[in-house]
Parts: sequence; structure tokens; C-alpha cells
Amino acid sequence: MAETPTFGRYAEIPYDKMTPEQQEGYNAMLEARGRLPGPNKIYVHNPKLAKVVGPFGAYFRKGYSLSEREREIAVCTICSKFHSGYPTSAHERAAKAAGLPNDKVEAILSGLTTSFSDEREQVVYEMATCLANSRWVAKGLYDRAVEALGHVGITDVITLMGHYTSVAMTLAFYDVPAGATGMER
Repeated sequence: MAETPTFGRYAEIPYDKMTPEQQEGYNAMLEARGRLPGPNKIYVHNPKLAKVVGPFGAYFRKGYSLSEREREIAVCTICSKFHSGYPTSAHERAAKAAGLPNDKVEAILSGLTTSFSDEREQVVYEMATCLANSRWVAKGLYDRAVEALGHVGITDVITLMGHYTSVAMTLAFYDVPAGATGMER
């Protein structure tokens, strides 16, 4: 393992210094994701986790029930809650690239109230805000979510937020700053 931190406080492991199990985990994540940004650089240290988290995170990239805009509403909400610079900055850019208006993205990141004219986006925003703030889910919000997203969409929002809670907490713990690149691979 490198002695000097390369990614925030974390010292990445060069591939040739990884154990065979870590190389398997690294390769499994690479196969699932195509590249290893953010916490994946850290997860490789735990090869059993790496083999699971890579495909799990890849699920939220394409072919599931949420649009990119809906995804970024939930991800920006949860990443900013944990004051984690790296993922919050990355997903601020992704949210704007997905077409969310700047003022709405900035409100989400700042914990300010905003609203969306699209019913699904509004429900995702309300769910994310409610859950990120450990609030009771009112029956009205539940009913609107079932109507707008269905149970598949609801579970996608919830598990997406759970995944990004892990991402944000990992990167906050290792104090990875916005824009960090880490070791070249």
C-alpha cells in the first residue's frame, strides 16, 4: 500500500501491490462500471465488498426506473446532507448536465426549498428531502409516490439514496476533496 495519501486521506493500492483477492474485486468493479471513480478507489481495499458494490452501483447507471434528472435530485439531496465535497461537486455537475435548472440544483445542495413542475421529479424531491432529514413519510406523500413512481420507482429512489449515503459517508470520512483524481490507472 502506498504510504502517502493519494485520494484525500486514503492511500490507494497500486494494482501490482494488491492481493489476488483485491485484484479480483478491482476487476469485478471495473467490469461492472467500466471505470473506478470516487469511492470505488477505496472499496477495492475490501475485495468482498468490491465484488458486490460495483454491480450494485452500476444498476443505477442505466436501464432502471428513474430518469437522469430524477436520479440527480435524489443523489444531490443525499450527498449534500453529508457535506461530502467529491460526490456533491460531481453530482452538481451531473444534475446540471441532465438539464436540471441551476437554481433548483443550488437549492437542493443548500438545503433550501424548491419545487418541480414535473410530478415525478417533485415526488422524488419530496421523498429524498423527507428521508434525508429522517422525517415521517406522510400518507399523502406515500400515495403520490405510489401513483407517480409505482413501487419499483419508490424502491429505486430509496436504494439509490442508500447507496449514495454509503458513497458520501465513505468520501467524507476519507476527506476526499471535490475534483480529486487519485492515482492514474
